[in-house]
Amino acid sequence: MSIWAVLPVKEMAGAKERLSPLLSPTERVALMRVMVGEVLAALTAARGLAGVAVVTLDDWATEAARQAGARVITEGARTGHTGSVTAAARVLQAEGATGVLTMPGDIPALTAAEVEALLDGHARFSIAPSHDEMGSNGVVLTPPDVVKLRFGDDSYRPHLAAARAAGVEPRVVRLPGVAMDIDHPADLELFARLAEARRTRTLAWLREAGVLARL
Repeated sequence: MSIWAVLPVKEMAGAKERLSPLLSPTERVALMRVMVGEVLAALTAARGLAGVAVVTLDDWATEAARQAGARVITEGARTGHTGSVTAAARVLQAEGATGVLTMPGDIPALTAAEVEALLDGHARFSIAPSHDEMGSNGVVLTPPDVVKLRFGDDSYRPHLAAARAAGVEPRVVRLPGVAMDIDHPADLELFARLAEARRTRTLAWLREAGVLARL
């Protein structure tokens, strides 16, 4: 199979507004950049992928993708998470990709081994939920349009239902790094406990910026 990773990254201005009670606008952009960098590093290090595509119009993300050896796709970059992934999947499928894996840029505890675990044993539709089992933090589709995607705050169970409606039994894989997205201040405490053993750059940044002391 030729499976491409798709990483949507919207323009950074106004990133992570739900963290605004704790972080300034400048800090939120800095946090988003370090998180995206870690996700990109895990994806490019993982075995079993045909390539990594970053869907973005953000200048920083474009340069980070190129430095990491990833491809940049601009189609659909301003159409939201679902639109970005769907547009990129359409482009890649037209070029011969047999499948896509997509993950968000705010799961900085992700490891290459977890990416590989999601790919191992994949058949048609594999999904890794967020820690609250609301979000869909890792999705693999073969072919790229086998299930209609609809990301959002409550997408995990709707994705399971959409797969079954399409006649596809979803493969659920629970992975701690994939599950640990950072959206709310409370997520930072959970992330810090998980990331302690993983020595992530995001945890180091949170400490250096004094964010953890504010919790």
